[in-house]
Amino acid sequence: MTSEDIAKQLHDRATRGELLSTEEQSLLKNWYALQDNAESAALGLTEDEKALTTLQTQVEAALTQLTIVTRRIQEVASENEALRRETVRLRQQLTYQPAMQLA
Repeated sequence: MTSEDIAKQLHDRATRGELLSTEEQSLLKNWYALQDNAESAALGLTEDEKALTTLQTQVEAALTQLTIVTRRIQEVASENEALRRETVRLRQQLTYQPAMQLA
């Protein structure tokens, strides 16, 4: 498998919200930079336009990360709510047990 194929797989995983290792993130970041440079060269962009493109790429990457973190926060909040309900149910069960044992 070529490094290009690996980078494309990492890109696919990242855009699907999968967490990448630090090494994988670094590889992906480098690949993005290579892609940006190739695109800039093909389009004949000026340095200012390249800087703007780089900033746009950084914003998009930040938004992707924000989406991933937001999704994880929502998952954790949902898990916490389920645990709260289970705790209430277990406390109620404990409350009723002594009353049943006394009878």
